Amino acid sequence: MARRGAAALALALALLAVALPGAAAQGAAVEDPDYYVQEIWSREPYYARLEPEPFSPPLPAGPGEEERKLRASEPRPPKKATKPRKAPKREKLAPESPPPGKKSNRKGVKTKSSEKAAGDDHRVPVARDAAREGCPPLGLETLKITDFQLHASTSKRYGLGAHRGRLNIQAGINENDFYDGAWCAGRNDLHQWIEVDARRLTKFTGVITQGRNSLWLSDWVTSYKVMVSNDSHAWVTVKNGSGDMIFEGNSEKEIPVLNKLPVPMVARYIRINPQSWFDNGSICMRMEVLGCPLPDPNNYYHRRNEMTTTDDLDFKHHNYKEMRQLMKVVNEMCPNITRIYNIGKSHQGLKLYAVEISDHPGEHEVGEPEFHYIAGAHGNEVLGRELMLLLMQFLCQEYLARNSRIVHLVEETRIHIIPSLNPDGYEKAYEGGSELGGWSLGRWTHDGIDINNNFPDLNTLLWGAEDRQNIPRKVPNHYVAIPEWFLSENATVAVETRAVIAWMEKIPFVLGGNLQGGELVVAYPYDMVRSTWKTQEHTPTPDDHVFRWLAYAYASTHRLMTDARRRVCHTEDFQKEDGTVNGASWHTVAGSLNDFSYLHTNCFELSIYVGCDKYPHESQLPEEWENNRESLIVFMEQVHRGIKGLVRDLHGKGIPNAVISVEGVNHDIRTASDGDYWRLLNPGEYMVTAKAEGFTSSTKNCIVGYDMGATQCDFTLSKTNLARIREIMEKFGKQPVSLPARRLKLWARKRRQRG
Repeated sequence: MARRGAAALALALALLAVALPGAAAQGAAVEDPDYYVQEIWSREPYYARLEPEPFSPPLPAGPGEEERKLRASEPRPPKKATKPRKAPKREKLAPESPPPGKKSNRKGVKTKSSEKAAGDDHRVPVARDAAREGCPPLGLETLKITDFQLHASTSKRYGLGAHRGRLNIQAGINENDFYDGAWCAGRNDLHQWIEVDARRLTKFTGVITQGRNSLWLSDWVTSYKVMVSNDSHAWVTVKNGSGDMIFEGNSEKEIPVLNKLPVPMVARYIRINPQSWFDNGSICMRMEVLGCPLPDPNNYYHRRNEMTTTDDLDFKHHNYKEMRQLMKVVNEMCPNITRIYNIGKSHQGLKLYAVEISDHPGEHEVGEPEFHYIAGAHGNEVLGRELMLLLMQFLCQEYLARNSRIVHLVEETRIHIIPSLNPDGYEKAYEGGSELGGWSLGRWTHDGIDINNNFPDLNTLLWGAEDRQNIPRKVPNHYVAIPEWFLSENATVAVETRAVIAWMEKIPFVLGGNLQGGELVVAYPYDMVRSTWKTQEHTPTPDDHVFRWLAYAYASTHRLMTDARRRVCHTEDFQKEDGTVNGASWHTVAGSLNDFSYLHTNCFELSIYVGCDKYPHESQLPEEWENNRESLIVFMEQVHRGIKGLVRDLHGKGIPNAVISVEGVNHDIRTASDGDYWRLLNPGEYMVTAKAEGFTSSTKNCIVGYDMGATQCDFTLSKTNLARIREIMEKFGKQPVSLPARRLKLWARKRRQRG
């Protein structure tokens, strides 16, 4: 009986070994490879075309020899084909020996057999966004792959370890021991490697590489081999015919290079083995791996920890035409609460579209605050753009579903959303694709201007006036005027910047957020240091306590920003301030949107960096939406904190341009054209004064509570005696007496009489 039981157990194990690969292959074809929830996320499965049959490396040698034979003979179902999407460049499959004329910048041993095996006949065209067309990135850039899943043969030091070998990772200013810009091997020989542990069977389809991010050094790998394994001990090298395949690497350090595997490889581990490198450099590289995790019905760990979404939204990247069409669809779904308009045109003539969401779109309602989100000032920071398109869909759907929270927000707030402030730059980034655009393709406008830092430097004007004690006699502490040189046609100012300035001067915004990418933090003003010759210094505004609260309101409701366990994106650890940072203490910037908004308008503006990956793969959008959705809503709700009210005369008419001052805060705001105002304040008791030219000032004690909703604090101002006299004289067609002028006339008359 014991022998029979052992035999039955062995047979069961053998059958299980046969069934699992087939199930995995079938699951990869029929189901979406990201477990069982991806159908909710995307309308298209990963596999965009028929592919060669995946290759699985052999299991480790030992008692499993019979299982390996059974698995090799197991028939596999064909892959499910779908419509291919757009895409970028040709796949580069390099011969093992360098091309003629390029031997000076290659190192390594070459063999004739592999050179012949990897000839030009095996080059295959790749669609422009090949990474998006097939399997997505595993997540080295997005940090989905943890540091513990990256290993290397050797490294020069900790700051150049395997954990730094992530696509687009940026080095620190000093490129020190902790935060350098790549994985760099400890020795320059053919035995060096870097590997990724996917922690489950994965269908690997490609590799993307970069050189080392460095201001001073030039290090990159010019060719490499790819190996896969199921146990990290027995490795199978990707073949091309009878020889090992040599993939062409980089020719400089920043532009990513994609190489697709000739046949998809199913394994748990993948290893990159450099074969040659830049002649004057070292073995250094950053990388991303394309692969589809295969479903494992016996492993519930992955499904328990996978982020899902139930929102029925359009999770995809939208080019300019698709963005405009999506706005139209939202407007048709919710015509009573949405309005599409544009604030101007880009350098290339593309309209800068905005969507207004309000219960009375197209008009400013007295007492209702104005809020805005701006995204895409840097054209390659695409996540913010897509989050804005998702947000407008979500607000429309939830309003129609009568979600009480969204209904209240829409009916009590006038919301403006600009999803793409730099459409020219975005089109460049979109052409490159989510993994092949590098760190900066499309960042600037068509004429090479960084919009985010293209606003007038009002900080220097204000601080200079304060040093000369000209505040507020000559220069006010708010509404600082734009210098004349900035308004001239010859000034280096982007047309997009001028459009935003005109838009912000026209609408009395109270609170705004500009979405950026490449980090995970909320930055608040000032963005410019006050001390000369310093590049980093904490430089608070008079409303620093309010800005800290606003930043924390977003960061604390984000799924990852305040997570102390998360890895830093590049070099900065913002956990000491709970995912927030004063802009100037991070890096100084003159002429930022945040500082301009605070000093020239009533609007409190913050920069929200929504993700480490500026341009995440389409498959990551549902998770990024879940990460940011609550934060986006909570931040909008903060526009209702503080005090609000009307400043009127004795006849009940609103007084425009009245100044609202808070005792102890050296920054004022002004009323809108109807006399209404909003002043963001933290909970507390404040002495508030309203004053206007020709009126006597009025002071009140206003209490701000902890509950959501601004405290009503109205003012009624009476005219001064001089203003009344002038009004009476003008009413009867007479000019009011000017005492200095009359004294001058009397003096002149007496002088003539004496002469």
